[in-house]
Amino acid sequence: MDHNEAVRQQVAVKYVLGELPQAERDSFEEHYFDCTECALDMQAAAVFAENARNLLRQEARGADVRAAAPAGSRWFAWFKPVVAVPAFAVLLLFVAYQNVVTIPRARQEAASRVLPMYSLIAANTRGSDSLTFKVRPGERFGLYVDVPTDTAYRVYLVRLVDPAGHSEVLPSLFYEEAQKTQVVEVNPGERSGSYQVVVSGLPGLESDPAKATILATMKFIIEFNR
Repeated sequence: MDHNEAVRQQVAVKYVLGELPQAERDSFEEHYFDCTECALDMQAAAVFAENARNLLRQEARGADVRAAAPAGSRWFAWFKPVVAVPAFAVLLLFVAYQNVVTIPRARQEAASRVLPMYSLIAANTRGSDSLTFKVRPGERFGLYVDVPTDTAYRVYLVRLVDPAGHSEVLPSLFYEEAQKTQVVEVNPGERSGSYQVVVSGLPGLESDPAKATILATMKFIIEFNR
């Protein structure tokens, strides 16, 4: 899926609402991994959807209160149109506010949280060669990583090893989850040099992590732009 098609068909909104067929979901996921604009659109659409759900819940509670009033009550017959008109007006204002203010703001806030992304999925990253990523000191970034899965292992351990040999243990993955591309967040601080993402496999949760089998060592180098 190309970017123009995704924008024209408002695929980000349909993705958040669960309205895409599986094939289109897969195609869009491959696209937005490398498209910051579509990633921002998805986060903004998620904010919009959540706010809309909250408003509808409030309207549903109001409807329950009105339904509980005695039938034929002249007071409630007078009250219903007074409530309905403002509620509809609020909904219109809400939609306008979302489009003019909230969604642009959500995209700006999402942009400030989006990490620079690099990939360890390229060829030779599991061999002796290393990729080099140039970042600013202290700048967090993300790495796309494919975990090598094997039916012999139900649990996968992922470690990030810095140039000094210190390991950061990341959340473990089950077999089904490990089949999807993972994002590893890296905070180099002031430490440039050679890093590794080490993936190990275990037969089950009860297995001893010290006896995990190393399945891949993905090397990369961090250089600082100063």
